[in-house]
Amino acid sequence: MNKRLIVTADDFGLTDGVNRAVVRAHQEGVVTSASLMVNSPAFESAVELARQNPNLDIGLHLNLTNKPFALVLRPHQLDLEREVRTQIEKAVGTGLDITHLDGHKHVHVIPAVLKVIRAVAPEYGIHAIRTMNTRSAGIMSLLRRNPEARGPIIQQLIFARGARLAWRFCLPNAMAGPDRFYGIAETGFLDLEAFRNIIQDLAVGVHEVMCHPGYLDADLRHQPTRLLTQRERELEMLTSQEIRDLIRSSGIELISYKNLVGTHGIHRTGSLLDRCSAL
Repeated sequence: MNKRLIVTADDFGLTDGVNRAVVRAHQEGVVTSASLMVNSPAFESAVELARQNPNLDIGLHLNLTNKPFALVLRPHQLDLEREVRTQIEKAVGTGLDITHLDGHKHVHVIPAVLKVIRAVAPEYGIHAIRTMNTRSAGIMSLLRRNPEARGPIIQQLIFARGARLAWRFCLPNAMAGPDRFYGIAETGFLDLEAFRNIIQDLAVGVHEVMCHPGYLDADLRHQPTRLLTQRERELEMLTSQEIRDLIRSSGIELISYKNLVGTHGIHRTGSLLDRCSAL
């Protein structure tokens, strides 16, 4: 088995600028998958762009945190299930092939949320979920390159390790998913060197790295996100010749959740490297 990597752009649907950047990172770069927010302002344009780019794999980015959709930490189980079903049904109702599910702000690691997802998602043909078996590669290098942001990076690293611990205590997962997940500690600081460290850390198997491409405009400035100029920097990195050369020279096979999940479970198919990006 080879080293295989899913590159997922989160927040698809947040703004038109984010949507355009996600598609560019797919068409010209290494992004193979996007996580769709169904209760965000640019949902409709994201759906239209997804229809125009059928090789871009689409998952549901379950949003239980942003107002007016925020749920309390201990939601009533029926209310939680109703909201999860509502978002899944809106995503599936687009006619897009929704292959997987993950959580905005990683809410799917919360046991009550995860329990509902595992019970409900397969009813709608969704059999894969983002693993929270997190890895943080080259963390000391990341801290050295970003001395002014050591506090936030360390906080993200602590959260990543806590999420990994919580995930390992969950009941065995009947849903398919990657072996490891990268990108939490690097959120907002994912540059070429960070990506290179992730590539070098990959073991044989299937892994996922999260990214946040976008264009900084007035709409983005009005959204509840701290990732602003960082999104444009990530977009340029994700579409650079350097990252395409890095992946090719490392023998990494770019895939998506479409490759990961058949009717139910894992199967092998060809790489997306040549038909999804300008490699």
